[in-house]
Amino acid sequence: MLILDTDLLTLVQRKEGEAYARLAARLEAVVKDEEICVTIISCEEQMRGWLALIASGRNVEKQLDAYRRLHELFDDFHDQTIIDFDRPALQIFQQLKATVRVGSMDLKIAAIALANHAKLLSRNLKAFRKVPDLRVEDWTIGQELSPS
Repeated sequence: MLILDTDLLTLVQRKEGEAYARLAARLEAVVKDEEICVTIISCEEQMRGWLALIASGRNVEKQLDAYRRLHELFDDFHDQTIIDFDRPALQIFQQLKATVRVGSMDLKIAAIALANHAKLLSRNLKAFRKVPDLRVEDWTIGQELSPS
């Protein structure tokens, strides 16, 4: 199982740029052998972003675009395998929170990956490599950076 963090999920959704092209090629190469998933945390992060834009919009025209993008987000998540932040992930999160200095949302994503024995794909190696036993790689640069 491979889990995309929120940043890489956003790259996949936008479908543009060199980093996306490298990531897409690597994902295409493994799609038959690996389940590619996202977490409920990424759903939350992206939804909060669009809702905040809608709430702060004084211009109704700008809200139209934000509502359209929010709808696209729901459509996209409908087609994704979403991994929950469940009791095993919560227990891992609580253990990590006491010792690892990483943002709460990233730590929750890491806990989900650990609880599901999954490899996390992220460009944020600086933070995620602080998490013990987490398998994390950046596939946007075209090479594996940690052992499978």
